[in-house]
This record gives sequence, structure tokens and C-alpha cells, in this order.
Amino acid sequence: MKKIIVCILVLCVAALGFYGIRTYRANARYRLAGFAHGNGRLESTEVTIAAKLAGRVEEVYADEGDLVRKGDKLALMQLNILNAQLEQAEAELSLAEAQFKQKESAMRGAESRFKREEQMRSKGATSEQEYENARTHFFSCQADVAAAKAQIQVAKAQIRRVQADIDDSLLISTVRGRVQYRIAEPGEVLNSGDGVLNLVDLTDVYMTFFLPEGISGKVRIGADVRIVLDAIKDTPIPARITFVSSEAQFTPKTVETQEERQKLMFRVKAKIAPELLEQYIEYIKTGLPGEAWVKLDDKAAWPDFLMLKREREQNAR
Repeated sequence: MKKIIVCILVLCVAALGFYGIRTYRANARYRLAGFAHGNGRLESTEVTIAAKLAGRVEEVYADEGDLVRKGDKLALMQLNILNAQLEQAEAELSLAEAQFKQKESAMRGAESRFKREEQMRSKGATSEQEYENARTHFFSCQADVAAAKAQIQVAKAQIRRVQADIDDSLLISTVRGRVQYRIAEPGEVLNSGDGVLNLVDLTDVYMTFFLPEGISGKVRIGADVRIVLDAIKDTPIPARITFVSSEAQFTPKTVETQEERQKLMFRVKAKIAPELLEQYIEYIKTGLPGEAWVKLDDKAAWPDFLMLKREREQNAR
């Protein structure tokens, strides 16, 4: 019986020892000199494509999940009222141009009369009153021509304004991204500024994570970062620090453990290079959890599990 008990105790000690060694090795990565790490999720800048003017939605060309390029047509607002305003502005321009020609012709006649009166006055062949009347009429015609020319400019400006509203009624993508939400449907009437589509900018992807005060003070803007996502743990993603908060805060519940949330932490943001994102833009999904590893010491070498493929190839040579 004693032998059985001894055997069981030996097995338990061996199992505990094995578990302890395995746990120590698993956590060894979190004790790397010259590095710091934090948990976070991939995030991205969100862009809402909104109506500039109040009106009815005519068409929506994109659905949720669609990948769109900058400049792609996304939606169209109804144009019937704006088209009518444009026709009215063009008619006002035609009227202003006709009035300008009429005023210009009248001014030329007044100018001819004024010059004749001026010549006759120099010869004493006309009265001072006739000369003054011709002079006043000529100056009055000049003012009428200037006013008619200004009216033409007003009409042209009105056309440009209405045309700008027509152009803005075609909503286009301002970023290279993915449609996250389709907020409005054809037939809905929107107020000015109401959203039609919500996009995720896939060229501005970053991870926000949290570091304690003693470590965050050592993190510099532009420091190298390697992001390891839970979904692809064997593929580290290079990034750079673009932001370190100047104020401490409690970390979100979804990011850290209960013990770590009891400490004040500093928010840090690591951004992935746009040119790297462009290569894998079809596969980028925000919200993926993972870890960010920050190099605190420039002389420190990345450990094997954080090395990029090209770095491993260089080391193998």
C-alpha cells in the first residue's frame, strides 16, 4: 500500500514539475529583455459617407462587406430639384447676357453722342446743358453695363453652385476600404449630413494596447513593433508606434486580466504601414485580438517567434 502511495506521490510531483517547466517556458517570452508587450485588437479609422444636402436616396451601389476603392461610386441622391434649379440658373444667365448686350449697345450710342457734344462744345456750337446731359447719360450707361456684367457673374456663380450640389449628390468613396454598415436605402429621405454608408479605412489599421507607467515612459514614437494576432500566431506583422497617451487610465475589460485592470495603464497605438496593408487588403479584418511587442532597446534582436520571413532568411545565410 505504501508503495502505491509513494508511486502516486512521485507521479504527482513529476506532473507538477512538468507543468511548471512547461508554464515557465511558455511565459519566457513575456520576460524578454529590451521588449515590452500588451494585448489589444486591430482597429481602423471609420468613415461615414453622408449626404451633403437633404433629399431622397435614389440608388445605393454598395453592400455591406464590399471592398471599395477611393473614387468608387457608392450612392446617388435624387437630382430632379437640382436639375430644375440648374435650368433656372442657366435661363437667368441667358437673360443677363441679353441685357448686357442691350446695355452695351445703349452705352456705345451714348458714348457717340457725348463725343459729338464734346466736339461741338469746343466750337461753341452747343449749350452747356446739352453737353452735361450727354455726359451724364454716358456715365449712367457705363454704370448700367457694369451692373449687367456683374449680373452675369452672379448667374454663372449660381450655375457653379448648383452644379457643385449635383456633383456632390453622387457620393463617392474617399478611402480604400470595406463597407461596414449600409445605413440608408433607396427611397429614404435624409437630412443634411445623414449617413448612407459606413466604411472602414483599410489603409489606416492599427492596434491599441496598454502598458504600465514604468514601461510606457520608455516607449518612443516611431519605435518598432511586431503584432502577433491570435488567428495567425506564426506570422508577426511589423508596425510602428504612432501614439503614446500622456494620461493614465484603467484598461478596458476586454483587453486585460482583472489583476492588470486594477493598475493604471497608458494607451499606446501601433500603426501598420499602408504599403504592407495594400498587399493583404483582401484579408484584413478589424477586431481581431492579438499581442503587440515593442522594442525598447534598439540594440536588442528580435526573438525567433517575432522574426519576419526575410529576417529568418538573412540569418540562415
